[in-house]
Amino acid sequence: MRCVGAPRRRSLENVNARWPTSQQAFADAAEWFVATTTLVDGRWDAPGLGEWDVRSLAGHTSRALLTVETYLGRPAEVAEVDSAAAYYGATRALAAGPGVAERGREAGSALGADPVATVAAIAARVLPLVAACDGTEVVTTIAGGMRLSDYLPTRTFELVVHTADLAAAIGVPSEPPAVPAAQALELVADLAVEQRAAGPLLRAVTGREGLPPGFSVL
Repeated sequence: MRCVGAPRRRSLENVNARWPTSQQAFADAAEWFVATTTLVDGRWDAPGLGEWDVRSLAGHTSRALLTVETYLGRPAEVAEVDSAAAYYGATRALAAGPGVAERGREAGSALGADPVATVAAIAARVLPLVAACDGTEVVTTIAGGMRLSDYLPTRTFELVVHTADLAAAIGVPSEPPAVPAAQALELVADLAVEQRAAGPLLRAVTGREGLPPGFSVL
């Protein structure tokens, strides 16, 4: 599998300026995920997140890597979704559906007898694929065609958020690496502005007041 060329509708200068940071963010987040799985220490059946156990949570998190691999094999002619925030807007209904939980359980089962080795092997397979891309590739996602430079930050976000979930589930420190953390927070800010929820978020993170019950930008 290799990256295929894409239509150049967006300025290459803009894509190229941000792409190395996106590559690093994704790689650092993936490495943090791999490292965190080594700390599970056999607790794969312990509670993970919601209805998921730790195995299912790790399986769901691994899909942030696997979907990149899959979508790179599905080039699209046109970029229909033009940002990471727009991707979440387009997939919000799907993300709330029951299929997500089931796919997580299936992905957890697919990690097999040695989930740590399986996760490491997935990362070792996917990271070189991304390293070989230039970000202008257009891939077919569940939301439609997207430039890889727009899609990849959504996968970094998923790795950051769910690795933090995994770390919390097994009781280890959950501070993500700086580059993916910054990119994930940038996406949170974009989503908050898009949903006119920036006010409550800003007041909370500056110590004014807590967030309303159930607050989410997703």
